[in-house]
Amino acid sequence: MTDPLIKVIQEMIQETGNITFAQYMQLALYHPEYGYYTSQRVKIGTRGDFFTSVSLGADFGELLAEKLWQCWQNLDSPSSFTIVEMGAGSGELAIDLLNYLERVHKDFYQTIDYRLIEISAQLRLQQQEYIQANLTAPIPINWQWWTDITPDSIVGCFFSNELVDAFPVHQVIVKEGKLLEVYVTDNQGELSETIGDISTPRLTEYFELVEINIATYPDNYRTEVNLQALDWLETISTKLNQGYLITLDYGYLASRYYHPQRSQGTLQCYWKQGRHNNPYLHIGKQDITASVDFTALQRFGDKHGLESVELTQQALFLMSLGLGDRLAGLSTGSLSLPELFKRRDALHQLIDPVGLGGFQVLIQSKGIT
Repeated sequence: MTDPLIKVIQEMIQETGNITFAQYMQLALYHPEYGYYTSQRVKIGTRGDFFTSVSLGADFGELLAEKLWQCWQNLDSPSSFTIVEMGAGSGELAIDLLNYLERVHKDFYQTIDYRLIEISAQLRLQQQEYIQANLTAPIPINWQWWTDITPDSIVGCFFSNELVDAFPVHQVIVKEGKLLEVYVTDNQGELSETIGDISTPRLTEYFELVEINIATYPDNYRTEVNLQALDWLETISTKLNQGYLITLDYGYLASRYYHPQRSQGTLQCYWKQGRHNNPYLHIGKQDITASVDFTALQRFGDKHGLESVELTQQALFLMSLGLGDRLAGLSTGSLSLPELFKRRDALHQLIDPVGLGGFQVLIQSKGIT
């Protein structure tokens, strides 16, 4: 019996012809009924398919809350400050930062209008239940679609944690000095790949934006292009009147991302705590991600009114917000020895340069003098 999602993909190929890898990834992750993120299959945490900084405890959210408080101060402490979290996962990050702000920065907390943008109906429900059960003091919290936010209306901060890496990407390949694209086809009932002309001139324009002359690369050099990340940035730029965008994710500058030695790109799949690079296994049941090109985010943002303020590693970002003080304070606390070791390990994982600490943090602004 054919898996229902594979059948959907095959029918799309029959109706429209071969589909781009980006279209395939969109269906695998976000099909309304069978996609990985939109079904009940997604599991986040140390026992799930993958875990994030939030999975290690409240420290990450609390330190991010300090940054949001600083952003509020930079805007001269307005009486209404909108925080838009994009891709909120289980809702834990929202609770960690909001409950911390309610305890530590009550004056700021009382100004917050908190909004969440989540395309997965299943995750929306999970977030609503979790936040309702764990929020210590009520503030306005709303789940919205992009169309619900009027242009030029947000004074505050948009932020995301490990969201952009899950946007569908185009896969491209170099053949005899020509940029071609990877398509997904139906080969006698089996999904397979084929190569063809690029589906949009935006792919060529992308490499011009990041100043990579990919046509000079060796034959069969293969990599990804995240055009949806640029569309996402443009949308945010139209909604933000004054404030910030904070993007936390794993990735590189373009010169490293598209290095000739990285000849097979960065695409990775996560399934039951395992990692591999075959996106045609466990279709709709596994996570598919690609690293983020932060040069593209910076340069495209600059073109659309989002000025680059800072690009740094997560370890340095969190240390500047007080993680070092938290580590130092463990020796004077009242934790039991097992609790002490567990908490110390979690804090070290957040700043591990070969792990979460090596993630990138990009801060962009609009309307800030």
